[in-house]
Amino acid sequence: MQRPMTDKHANADHPIHDLTARRWSPYVFSDRPVEPADLRSILESARWAASSYNEQPWRWIVATTADPAEHARLLSCLVEPNQGWARHAPVLGLCVAALRFARNGAENPAAHHDLGLAAGNLSHEATARGLYVHWMIGILPERARELYAIPDGFQPLTAFALGHLGDIEGAAEQHRARDLAPRTRKPLAELVFGGRWGTAAW
Repeated sequence: MQRPMTDKHANADHPIHDLTARRWSPYVFSDRPVEPADLRSILESARWAASSYNEQPWRWIVATTADPAEHARLLSCLVEPNQGWARHAPVLGLCVAALRFARNGAENPAAHHDLGLAAGNLSHEATARGLYVHWMIGILPERARELYAIPDGFQPLTAFALGHLGDIEGAAEQHRARDLAPRTRKPLAELVFGGRWGTAAW
């Protein structure tokens, strides 16, 4: 019997928060709209992420199916394989990093890190609201720069699809297989070191 798409809880080795255990990245989205109030709150959560010198180097370009032309325009900034499944998500977003500190114009080496922190907030807030986010590195950054007049000093870095889970029965086989597969992670011993590189901390 296939496991239902909603049964994707992390099989954690140590106790973790339920939001972390429930968060996963589907390929199969419903066309059911996301409530505007939910979307604003999800982005508000991202706004309150930590950042170096409180620089807040993240910028988001968002489009929803409430405006089909804008949704299609943002979709066109994804690589073709991502367009195939992401077109069904009711919300699409481009994630842009400000590469220099506004305070002094110096390079901000933490910009990508801080954008990632904001993305984490976004994911957790979406999960708390019964929604799902799939992050993508597969974008066409120069197309995004041209279409949205993104200025120098800002880097289109990633994208996301956001929405409700879709009907797995009607999905392409490759996406069905991915959405039905259990979640896996490397053990802490391969990720957390103590004393010297490669030596497990515990």
